[in-house]
Amino acid sequence: MDFVLQTQEMVDSKGIYGSAFGIYHSLQHAAFTLALLLLVTNTWFALLLAAFDGLLHYHIDWIKMNYGNRDITTKEFWNHLGLDQLAHAVTYIWIFDIITRS
Repeated sequence: MDFVLQTQEMVDSKGIYGSAFGIYHSLQHAAFTLALLLLVTNTWFALLLAAFDGLLHYHIDWIKMNYGNRDITTKEFWNHLGLDQLAHAVTYIWIFDIITRS
């Protein structure tokens, strides 16, 4: 989903802290996370974890856009993209771990 629903405006503005398009992109993730969490946990816990996901997602993307390589022809770009996606995956693993421990 990280790429499918992302518009060019979102891509272009994720590195601008507080940009509405970057926030909207992260809110999309939080909404999908919330929908899935509501299947397995109570509403308040799901809301808290979805907000946590959205906040982390926003900052992971912001860090990548500000400190990552943007030249698609370089190895560094692909390494940074991979680290970005790993950070997002670890967020979901962390959320799953929180749920299973509660």
